Amino acid sequence: MEKFSSFDEIKKSLEKKEADCKTIVSHYLENIQTKAHLNAFVEVYAHSALAQADRIDEKLAKGKAGKLAGMVIGIKDVLNYAGHESNASSNILKGYVSQFTTTAVQRLIDEDAIVIGRLNCDEFGMGSSNENSAHGKVLNALDESRVPGGSSGGSAVAVQANLCTVSLGTDTGGSVRQPAAFTGVIGMKPTYSRVSRWGLIAYASSFDTIGIFSKTVKDNALVMEIMAGHDEMDSTSSRKPVLHYSELLHFDKKAKIAYLRETIESTALQPEIKENTLSVLDKLKAEGHEVKEVQFPLIKYILPTYYILTTAEASSNLSRFDGVKYGYRSPKARNLESMYKLTRSEGFGEEVKRRIMLGTFVLSASYYDAYFTKAQKVRRLIKEYTENLLNEFDYIIMPTTPSTAFKFGEHSGDPVAMYLEDLFTVQASVSGVPAISLPNGKDKTGMPIGLQVIANSFKEAELYAFSNYLSELTS
Repeated sequence: MEKFSSFDEIKKSLEKKEADCKTIVSHYLENIQTKAHLNAFVEVYAHSALAQADRIDEKLAKGKAGKLAGMVIGIKDVLNYAGHESNASSNILKGYVSQFTTTAVQRLIDEDAIVIGRLNCDEFGMGSSNENSAHGKVLNALDESRVPGGSSGGSAVAVQANLCTVSLGTDTGGSVRQPAAFTGVIGMKPTYSRVSRWGLIAYASSFDTIGIFSKTVKDNALVMEIMAGHDEMDSTSSRKPVLHYSELLHFDKKAKIAYLRETIESTALQPEIKENTLSVLDKLKAEGHEVKEVQFPLIKYILPTYYILTTAEASSNLSRFDGVKYGYRSPKARNLESMYKLTRSEGFGEEVKRRIMLGTFVLSASYYDAYFTKAQKVRRLIKEYTENLLNEFDYIIMPTTPSTAFKFGEHSGDPVAMYLEDLFTVQASVSGVPAISLPNGKDKTGMPIGLQVIANSFKEAELYAFSNYLSELTS
């Protein structure tokens, strides 16, 4: 095991005086420098991270440090951090310096987490491979010829390669869980509204959630319990109480578990992933849990519903980037109209432009009812069907992705093939329920396989406890 690979290990080192926060930050900075070619970080906050470490070491000496003293985190490049550049890995926001800090990030800082830098991602969170970044692609540390997944590819690789203890990503349709599966780490998407979105550069506001990458379930649960909760700055954030997830990891009941026939029998599913998923289900049966195959007749509608609604929201959200207020402005502009056209044509990447155009089309007067309104109705049906299943069963288990990490360029010329990588993750996003991806062995090429577990809304405590149990069962 690599040094400082879990927060428990860091805390033990601090307690035994074997290391201080400055030593820990220096260790990660050295790793980041050694593995800079992976391109996980777009900016490293070496100076401010070391200054934070000095302040926290002083607090530790006085016994006044927060719960996360010694934890080093990286943040996805769509999360604002005051005084630091945030550009959503897009040229249209090049040079933009945040005027405020994302609530979720601030809550971690308040408990003495140290922010070591911002992490590469697909532009505005749009992509499944991290090939759509203005900062260039991120490499999978296990096989540098393969993608790390997206859009939070940098966040996944930062934890995979031990460049920080924990990282934050965002999950709109699987952008935490899919890269977690591709890199062999744990990736958690909470219930929509469980974590404040304030300070997150929006892609699709009714889907976006801030999620967590970690190497242990306990670290993930601890970060979630600190980030979660109501925020006066975000009217969509839930007022439901936040439990101490990291203290509720013991699992000692017999669970009712469903798995979807359509996912296991999918022609897109890689054979080793099917085999490993069925193996876990067999182990759960052997342990006395009730495991039942169920059908989800709406599954073929989930992906088109997701893409119609998210592109529509993206079209609206990204209309603010026009060269007037902040970010890039085309030097070729001669009047107001040409400034709008040239700025957006030159500043946005191909995938972002594709989704804006699709979203604008489905929102147009002629097609609004045929596409957008109908997709909203189907979303409600998918959400109700999923919740009904989760009222009958404790958990739904399925593969995180239909395949393991693919080679760079393999799907670049085929957007539909790329979108199909989200086939199994979008159900939780459309329904707004929490879901986690856990490592579940490797395929014949040595690439990690992910296992996805879905629970009902605001059942994060139960999901973490079951995930902890599953991690021990399959290890």
